[in-house]
Amino acid sequence: MSGIIGKKVGMTSVFSANGKYMPCTVIEAGPCVVTQVKTLEKDGYASVQLAYDEKKEKNTSSAMKGHFAKAGTTPKRKIVEFKDFATEKTLGEAVTVDLFAEGDFVDIVGTSKGKGFQGVVKRHGFGGVGGTTHGQHDRLRAPGSLGASSWPSRVFKGMRMGGRMGGDRVTIQNLEVIKVIAEKNLIIIKGSIAGAKGSYVTIEK
Repeated sequence: MSGIIGKKVGMTSVFSANGKYMPCTVIEAGPCVVTQVKTLEKDGYASVQLAYDEKKEKNTSSAMKGHFAKAGTTPKRKIVEFKDFATEKTLGEAVTVDLFAEGDFVDIVGTSKGKGFQGVVKRHGFGGVGGTTHGQHDRLRAPGSLGASSWPSRVFKGMRMGGRMGGDRVTIQNLEVIKVIAEKNLIIIKGSIAGAKGSYVTIEK
């Protein structure tokens, strides 16, 4: 699918033509540079590799410096491959937000905010137990029984328990493009997407 790499700017809201209030997300998308074109004959599959966001040369390995030099561009921070790109691309070509138009529907891939270690109430939506009437003390947000007794004397895999939450790859499908501001490389998407402000996202048609 054709796509582009971007960075989440934040959220705002707009009014539609019929006066409907719509929360939306602003993404700074591109311009991206084609740093590699993979072919079925040479690589075993066809894809277009895009790179986005400037990176200091001193923080770039020699191998990656050579890779970017082949494409005639400066070192970049984020590299993503897109399979089945709609149009043929050449090495060093720029891909801009003009790829999208108002009314298009896109899939957006981002990394959700990391929440650290969380209990079952926050992580899985457990209700916790009732009040402290019957002698129960300080157990309001406990998970309760794990279901294992003398048999099988272990906790089954996949049991919903406390643990690290967030920081996952999240794909949100069929989000509508409300507006494209080409001169500022901005795309405004209806609704919310995963990730903190400034985090990288991938927008696919």
